[in-house]
Parts: sequence; C-alpha cells; structure tokens
Amino acid sequence: MMPFSDEDLRPPVSSIVEKKIAPMLARDGGAIQLLDIINGRVFIQLQGACVGCSASSSTLKFIVEKELKSAIHPELEIVNVPQGMEKNLQEL
Repeated sequence: MMPFSDEDLRPPVSSIVEKKIAPMLARDGGAIQLLDIINGRVFIQLQGACVGCSASSSTLKFIVEKELKSAIHPELEIVNVPQGMEKNLQEL
C-alpha cells in the first residue's frame, strides 16, 4: 500500500523527472513528460527519439522506474502512456 497521497508524490516525482531523467534522455534526443499521478500510478510519456526506439522499454524499466522507485517508494507503478492516449489515462 502506498503511504503517500498523489499530491504528496507530485513534487518529488516531478523533480526527479525534470532534473535527473529528462537530461539523460535529452542527450540521445529523447524526452519525457509527467502527465499525472493517479492512485500511486505515475503516468509518463516518453517522447522525441524515445518514440519507436527499440530501447524505450529498457529506458522505462532501468532508468525511469529504477530512479523513481529507489528515490521515492518501491511500490510506485510507472505507466508509459502511448501517443494519443493522454486523455484516457483511466483506461491504462
């Protein structure tokens, strides 16, 4: 069970995404956007060169998920939102 509310999670998740993960992805032409946090599920979207990249699943697992889980809470669920699904997060 997640001991934090979505509002509690937003500042640290946003900070890690913007200051730590985004610069790593930008070096290879990629980008990341935090879309929302709902019930402890962190909805992000890989963008730029990450879209369609064969390594994007590894990026999600070994960079995004690892950073957020180790820094905030091991039970965080990270969801990569496909292009075009930004308004349908509840369906994912």
